[in-house]
Amino acid sequence: MNPFLIDAFKFSKLSERLEGETPVAEMPRVAEVAQDKQGVIAWSLQGGQHRLGYPQLTLKVAGAITLLCQRCLTPMRVDIDSASVLVLARDEARADEIEAQLEDDEIDVIPVPEELNLRDLVEDEALLSLPFAPKHEVCPDQPEAAEPAKSEKPSPFAVLKNLK
Repeated sequence: MNPFLIDAFKFSKLSERLEGETPVAEMPRVAEVAQDKQGVIAWSLQGGQHRLGYPQLTLKVAGAITLLCQRCLTPMRVDIDSASVLVLARDEARADEIEAQLEDDEIDVIPVPEELNLRDLVEDEALLSLPFAPKHEVCPDQPEAAEPAKSEKPSPFAVLKNLK
């Protein structure tokens, strides 16, 4: 049995917990956007029940990935620290029903097959937490913004001041 495949409904019902680390190089979609394949994503998954009785998973991911700055096109480190609450449904129609009932934008309702691939779930969460267009706050090797040159022209209000 694949250790990354879990019965999500049983996992939630038993309030089980798993945690681990997955190398960036083993997550093809994350590795595709990363500038290097170094680093790991630490994750934890906690099963439980939503207050309305629906099975839910709480997924946390943390780590760092090197992306390309969209302003200066140099590599930059992006820290990931994300947590999601996922309510489980057996199919898409049931997921829509549950989502309408919850009326909570902080909780995602996802349809889950018989077995859930934990590695895919961790990779999805890592990808969703990355910025769409990463940029340095201040790009390296860029000159500081020059102060605007002071105009030698006198202010029109200065002329009025002299009329007093």
